[in-house]
Amino acid sequence: MALQLYNTLTRKKELFKPINKKNIGLYVCGPTVYGDPHLGHARPAITFDILFRYLSHLNYKVRYVRNITDAGHLENDTEGEDKIVKKARIEQLEPMEIVQLYTLKYHEAMSLLNCLPPSIEPRATGHIIEQIEMIQKILKNNLAYEVNGSIYLDVKKYNQKYNYGQLSGRNLEDTVEGTRDLEKQTEKKNPVDFAIWKKANPEHIMRWPSPWGEGFPGWHMECSAMSEKYLGKKFDIHGGGMDLIFPHHEAEIAQSNAANNCSPVKYWMHNNMITIDGKKMGKSLNNFINLQEFFTGSHKKLEKAYNPMTIRFFMLQAHYRSPLDFSNNALKAAEKGFTKLINSMELLNNLPYTESSSYDAKILENKCYEAINDDLNTPILIAHLFEGVRIINLVKSGKETFDLKNLEKMKHVFKVFANEILGFSTKNTKNNDSVIDGAMEIIISLREKAKKEKNWDLADLIRNKLKRLNIEIKDGTDSSSWEIKD
Repeated sequence: MALQLYNTLTRKKELFKPINKKNIGLYVCGPTVYGDPHLGHARPAITFDILFRYLSHLNYKVRYVRNITDAGHLENDTEGEDKIVKKARIEQLEPMEIVQLYTLKYHEAMSLLNCLPPSIEPRATGHIIEQIEMIQKILKNNLAYEVNGSIYLDVKKYNQKYNYGQLSGRNLEDTVEGTRDLEKQTEKKNPVDFAIWKKANPEHIMRWPSPWGEGFPGWHMECSAMSEKYLGKKFDIHGGGMDLIFPHHEAEIAQSNAANNCSPVKYWMHNNMITIDGKKMGKSLNNFINLQEFFTGSHKKLEKAYNPMTIRFFMLQAHYRSPLDFSNNALKAAEKGFTKLINSMELLNNLPYTESSSYDAKILENKCYEAINDDLNTPILIAHLFEGVRIINLVKSGKETFDLKNLEKMKHVFKVFANEILGFSTKNTKNNDSVIDGAMEIIISLREKAKKEKNWDLADLIRNKLKRLNIEIKDGTDSSSWEIKD
């Protein structure tokens, strides 16, 4: 069972073969830290957390690098205000205060989502020297030019030797036609050329000295320089959202080719986008929900607060390359499914076993590996785990049996795939469940006491009050039980 990954570069699934036998380099584009972390940050973080976890499970030594963009560079070469500087001006703080504030918030949200921290988390402003050195190599190779203290990559000249558009599927002619030649861009030879270093205007706060005067790196340059520093000129996997394919990742390939005469990445992986109630997420539509609002239920579009594990479970119910639409109903369904999964895992710890087994847990394990090896097919993997949930319930009812070997194998399957690979944590859910279970035990015992004392009015009152909360009491011969109804 070998891992296959969809490679955006070749537009097909490929057998994963690392450049080095046991060491893997993984680079993922991180956030620009000028605002609260939101769903758009969560999806790539969770997607590549799964990849990081699974490659580690396969006993690879993974160096996972995820950057922090702590200078809000002018992404489209247009004149305007740096995003981080703009936020600092609004909140009357230093730019690096803004960076620190929102980096900490990002880390906190990723921790709640149970995303493992990367091996290295470099910041763009800490690697200005490396970016300048890479620009110098591109200039030396005669694939960039200087105008008034700004450096531009000469895309037409580059395209004579390499293929600009190999990742996005665009050809240069279409790209040129679709590029607006803004008034401020007239210093470029061609509209498609992009800045790898920009001269800073007098009012631009975030600026550094360079051989060409004071300025700042182009947006694309940081990832090329930092990935090379920590992973080498060639590394295994580069990940990010589909919105980064062009121009950001296309530009990264061009910069690395122009500097080092080699393409930097073997496998390019991209997660799809997120919508809310079928619409693109955006502040102008008032459907922009940050992660903290999901966790607290404080946004007016949310009916309730959602546990971070519900968000993680919901995201993994869709394949990472599929679009994902959030709604209250979908989240409530995910919450119910996650609770069922966790409860079954708890039940697994207390199942009896017999001398013989009617079910072979190895079959489930093989199915789970087949799913995750198929380009991280988490929805199919979760479906297989719910097949395991069905078997657990059948064993509980006596319709299936486990011997000790298969019981331990089933525990192992859920531990590996639900906890270690999918990253489902119970630390924030088990306590809530135990409180609810404890409270219901008290309520049921009070009702049992009322029945023994023939206080039927109180017994019926308790039953009816619970029914209004969609909790159904089931009276048994010896004791009562309860369940939450749809």
